[in-house]
Amino acid sequence: MGIFDFFRQPDINEGVKTFKTVPGAVLLDVRTAQEYREGHIPGSKNIPLQAIDRVTSVAGNKDTALFVYCHSGARSRQASGILQSMGYTNVTNIGGIAAWSGERQR
Repeated sequence: MGIFDFFRQPDINEGVKTFKTVPGAVLLDVRTAQEYREGHIPGSKNIPLQAIDRVTSVAGNKDTALFVYCHSGARSRQASGILQSMGYTNVTNIGGIAAWSGERQR
């Protein structure tokens, strides 16, 4: 890993592509409910960062693959750390929807 790899942001487009290949995976949007209603990636589940402890409603098994995104990548990074501290073992921060090039569902 080079010094600039530390600053590289996850690629949400690649992350969603990978999500679609993992059976039973959950695409987790950690933005607010209002942000989610304004447009989200189809198939995603909304559990706001402030309520991340409710993740068990969409992923009861701690081995479930979770692909986490927000608006810019900051909240998803924070949520990923919290989820790992909660015992989730397969968490991937895929960044922010601001860089998403696919369709948004309302």
